[in-house]
Amino acid sequence: MLIIPAIDLKEGKCVRLERGVMSTATVYSDDPATTAQRWQADGAQWLHVVDLDGAFAKQPKNREAIATIVRSVEIPVQVGGGVRTLETISTYLDLGVQRVILGTVAHSQPDLLIQACERFAGQIVLGIDSRQGRVAVEGWSQTTKIRSAELASRFDGLPLAAIIYTDISRDGMETGPNVEATWQLAKAVSIPVIASGGVGRIQHIQALLQLEPDGVVGVIVGRALYAGSFELAEAIAVAG
Repeated sequence: MLIIPAIDLKEGKCVRLERGVMSTATVYSDDPATTAQRWQADGAQWLHVVDLDGAFAKQPKNREAIATIVRSVEIPVQVGGGVRTLETISTYLDLGVQRVILGTVAHSQPDLLIQACERFAGQIVLGIDSRQGRVAVEGWSQTTKIRSAELASRFDGLPLAAIIYTDISRDGMETGPNVEATWQLAKAVSIPVIASGGVGRIQHIQALLQLEPDGVVGVIVGRALYAGSFELAEAIAVAG
């Protein structure tokens, strides 16, 4: 199972939020590229980068910081936050980003997600962010009526690289991932699933490892790494 460090960008800085609330931001670094290099040196095989400002503005706001991150490491980078057009996807890929995450548009513009998968097969990730089992959109500021597994199932036939499933109530809290909900979503689709939200201890990763046979191929880790709850190398060794 891949252990994927998260780099969340706010005003060009590396931050972590609690449950996606911008006012809770803790700044961990003024130099995201150096942070990226640190995770690469510690053994990361992928980086997960989110443009938090972009998620709320509905368009990229940290493009230069993302370009610098991509240039600074050799491992692949996936990027999300505020992606609303095919042009934005193309721009990110031209910068060297390997995968682009689409979340809100999967609900509001499903045809755009389909077009993106057709044009950029294998480079599109579906981001499903869940609040009490319902899909949240627009930087998590709005909660829809559709259930997470139902949305995922609508796109099961597309050449998506993966689905990232985040339980918003646990994100940044280190209280443990929603193993049951992640398992239910993974069972509903044939697309590989990456878990996100709540990892705070090595035991949380060990719990997710039990879901590998059902298609859970990775986990995104943020605050726990920045707070020193455990070392990335240790997590990678456990996930082995």
